[in-house]
Amino acid sequence: MFKKINIFAILIVLGFVISNPAAADATAEDFQVWGGVFSQGNFGFVNPNNPDLKKFRWWMEGQGRFGNDATQFTQSLIRPGVGYALTDKVVVWAGYAWAPTAEPLAARPFNEHRIWQQVTWGDNFSFGRLSARSRFEQRFFDHNAANPGNDDVGHRFRQLVKLAVPMPSINENLSFIVQSELFIAMNSVDNPAFISRGYDQNRAFVGLGYKVNQYATVEVGYMNQFINRPHSARPDQMMHNFIASLFLNF
Repeated sequence: MFKKINIFAILIVLGFVISNPAAADATAEDFQVWGGVFSQGNFGFVNPNNPDLKKFRWWMEGQGRFGNDATQFTQSLIRPGVGYALTDKVVVWAGYAWAPTAEPLAARPFNEHRIWQQVTWGDNFSFGRLSARSRFEQRFFDHNAANPGNDDVGHRFRQLVKLAVPMPSINENLSFIVQSELFIAMNSVDNPAFISRGYDQNRAFVGLGYKVNQYATVEVGYMNQFINRPHSARPDQMMHNFIASLFLNF
């Protein structure tokens, strides 16, 4: 059974890699290190005698990303949000994100502010846990952003699919993780060299997860990130990212 699960997971990984666009000759490559803490929980602690409060959720995450061969700050993310559980598997969310950004993602540093809405789903199957996240973002850029145009609000859709396959023959708390997230820009700003409508980027991740306790899980691995810039003088970018994440669920 375990061999079948391994084969299934490997096929999924190959599918993600094959689906990732081939980089053009002019593609700029970089090695980056990303770290993040992702936490969520419910508001049942406010009044334990009111079970309906457990349907209301909170979300908070913080990330730090370092590029140019992991030698300098590239981007950070602070992303709070609130949600409501429609079922034990489906939760709807809304929130805000602040994303200061620098080289090599930007020609010069700028701040980005986002309003986001998303739906998350997750369920357990015989082969592991499968989850998905569909997110819409409204992106606002400050005056330092490169060529934001008069219409400086970018609308973007993101679709993430994630599979966690248990590895009990090695350790009962260990899982093999594979995921992919596709980004689609829904509009072009007035200057399309900054944001162009259509395929924006893809992030394909493979790694390991370890369940520390009932609240915390650590995941580490490799992410291949391809950023598409069809109308920009800047080249497309291919990032090779080492990812370390702590997930907290209360």
